[in-house]
Amino acid sequence: MSWTLGTVNVNGMRAAVRNGFPAWRGRSGCDVLCLQELRMQEDQMTGDHTEPRGWKRVQVDAEKKGYSGASVWSRLPVVDQGTGIGLDWADAEGRVAWMQLDRARVYSVYLPSGSSGEARQAMKERFMAHFFDWSRDLLATGAPIAICGDLNIAHAEADIHNPGANKKNSGFLPHEREWFSELLGLGWTDCFRAANPDAREYSWWSNRGQARALDRGWRIDYILASPALAATLESSSIVGRTPALSDHCPVLATFGA
Repeated sequence: MSWTLGTVNVNGMRAAVRNGFPAWRGRSGCDVLCLQELRMQEDQMTGDHTEPRGWKRVQVDAEKKGYSGASVWSRLPVVDQGTGIGLDWADAEGRVAWMQLDRARVYSVYLPSGSSGEARQAMKERFMAHFFDWSRDLLATGAPIAICGDLNIAHAEADIHNPGANKKNSGFLPHEREWFSELLGLGWTDCFRAANPDAREYSWWSNRGQARALDRGWRIDYILASPALAATLESSSIVGRTPALSDHCPVLATFGA
């Protein structure tokens, strides 16, 4: 039986719920859902902020309240779960949570942004270096694995509005894009691009200058699949600009059994 995996940066779980997240989740068809930038501690969550009855959830919170956070929700059988990527400062920022399902291991990842300045860009690049080696080790297992989330990098010119004007901006720097190419070269499949090779669709828009209304966006949210999982990929889509759950929108991928 096919199953659908989704990912979305909610930019604050409280705001996403106010923006209609529970209704969207109910009609999304997702069997597994990865969330990033919860900005809400697990012990603060009640009602619509939590997983539906019959689902399981794993969540990692940042030590700093109101910051970062990632989770995975599943209505499929869960064998194991955990948090972290093995990088102390990043784990303290609540950037990785995972679940081992009966058919795949799923990671929810929130890669740091470097847009606030040189110090955070340097931390982003340290995370990228660690992430690269970590993901290579995952591939070496040969298991079906998905890495889902906000990776804060637009890989190619087709993944960003006005690429020429953004070549010096964090998230589209030449060495960041090269890192992404090398990541795919390890064996990861970008599910959306594999299913939609010619599409120009975005998953994030700035809150400035009516970027969302004018569709001047970036594709920075991904579902990456290991070869064993990519072999079962049936389809992948970006849900689009509406409903506006946050400044991001969901990315979905459906896999065969």
